[in-house]
Amino acid sequence: MKLLFLLFLGINGAHAGTHSLKYFYSASSQVPNFPEFVTLGMVDDIQIDYYDSNIQRAVPKQDWMNKAAEGEPQYWERETGIALGTQQSFKANIEILKPRFNQTGGMHTYQNMYGCEWDEETGATDGYDQYGYDGEDFIALDLKHLSWIAPVQQAVITKHKWDQDRADLEFYKNYYTQECIDWLKKYVDYGKDTLKRTVPPSMSLLQKSPSSPVTCHATGFYPRSVMVFWRRDGDQVYEDVEHGEVLQNEDGTFQNSVHLTVKPEDLESGKYECVVQLSGVQEDFVTRLERSVVKTNYGNTGRTNPGSGVDSSVLTIIGAVAGVLVLVGIIGGVVVWKKRKDAKKGFVPANISDDGSNGSNNTAPQA
Repeated sequence: MKLLFLLFLGINGAHAGTHSLKYFYSASSQVPNFPEFVTLGMVDDIQIDYYDSNIQRAVPKQDWMNKAAEGEPQYWERETGIALGTQQSFKANIEILKPRFNQTGGMHTYQNMYGCEWDEETGATDGYDQYGYDGEDFIALDLKHLSWIAPVQQAVITKHKWDQDRADLEFYKNYYTQECIDWLKKYVDYGKDTLKRTVPPSMSLLQKSPSSPVTCHATGFYPRSVMVFWRRDGDQVYEDVEHGEVLQNEDGTFQNSVHLTVKPEDLESGKYECVVQLSGVQEDFVTRLERSVVKTNYGNTGRTNPGSGVDSSVLTIIGAVAGVLVLVGIIGGVVVWKKRKDAKKGFVPANISDDGSNGSNNTAPQA
């Protein structure tokens, strides 16, 4: 099963100046110990709100999101009402889709990923809307041609039905190019002290054994947009290099690793260095590969607590992953469809309403 945290770990960082507003809706049936319906919103990959069918209210996840209610006192009440309505629609869609897939009982999920992007430097915008069922793609909006794409036969009925509603399609176009962007700009302004800050990385070189790759681990940096790579004699190294994904730490900062397979004698050469380039920061952060600075669990080289067999940087990684798993539990731990190689195919503006809301819809379309 594909867990919901893949949804977040698969997010690619946008370049400097690009902001994003993304929402995630997930309904499930017969998933034990988890809410039947969960929603959350993210601005620049920072969670801003949350709702589930157990608490039955929308709540802010950042202090600066309370500014939304300063100009609109009913903001959170309205968002709660929208989530309650969408919850019923999503649950109904599971029952509609089960017969199409020749299913009766069992565990099933129906999800929507949506959002928009705005390039603060160029003014360019984009928007996305995609649905999944039982961990696979179900239907997605082609915003350019204002039509729906059905990747599976069971979605063709839905495609024809939704394509015929030209008024909704035009409304989606307006939302993704105007309304969603307006809300995104508001949220970026509310959280500018957080969203527009830069935090330099903490860098460590790690190696499990003398024959293992050397890992350059950068953590604690912000924003998410980052390049972490190896250089040899000043030139970037591409062979024998494996790049990790950008992961979010519990405190809202990020981490990333890049692994280099080298010969033991290369640890003594001083020719290799790990480089971190962070959006919004002119200088590069560089750590030269030398045996004396490599932290490891064999011998005593670089070990923070000799005899413990555990390196402090490794604990940092474990702690960060634990933080992500906590988020998984909060969100619901339900199954989602496969992780996207292209982030733009993975996040999409959702069901739109004409009530001035942030893009949610209390009358989600029936499949």
